[in-house]
Amino acid sequence: MPTDRPVTLAAVIGAHGVTGEVRLKLFGDGPESLKRYKSFDAGSRTLTLKTVRNGPNGAVARFAEITDRNAAEALRGVALTVPRSALPALQPGEYYHTDLIGLPCLNSEGVAIGRVVTVENFGAGDILEIEKPDGKRFMVPIHAAAIDEDRAVIESAFIE
Repeated sequence: MPTDRPVTLAAVIGAHGVTGEVRLKLFGDGPESLKRYKSFDAGSRTLTLKTVRNGPNGAVARFAEITDRNAAEALRGVALTVPRSALPALQPGEYYHTDLIGLPCLNSEGVAIGRVVTVENFGAGDILEIEKPDGKRFMVPIHAAAIDEDRAVIESAFIE
C-alpha cells in the first residue's frame, strides 16, 4: 500500500533567536523522532538537520544551510517532508495517514462510494473524510471502517 509520496513531519513557524534556529510545529512523535532523518525537503531545497530540541509550541531546530535570523524567517510556513519510504516500518494493522489518502471506499455491499481525501483527528480518534464523485464529503470514524490492504480499499457499513 505505501507509495513514495512526500510526508510532512513538521512546518517552520518562525525564527528562534538570531543565529538561524527555527521553531517547528511537529506532526509526529516529538523532536526525537526527527533525529532519524539527516535531511528534509523544504519546498525547492534540501535542509540538513544539525540539532533539534524541545521548544515553545513544538521544537527548535538548526539546519546547516540556515545561518541567520533573516534566513530562518524566510522559511516561515515551509513544510519539512521526507519520502514515505524513509518512514519506519509499521506493525500489522497500523497505518500512516498518507497511506489511506486516495483509497477507494466501499459500502457493506461492495459498491464504490468515494475516496479518502484526508484523515483528521479532533481528539477522540482518527476520522476519515470521504469525497463522493459529486464532490460532497462526509466523515466516518476509522474504528468503524475495515482497511483491506490486499485490495487497497476501505469498507464500512457506515458509508452510504
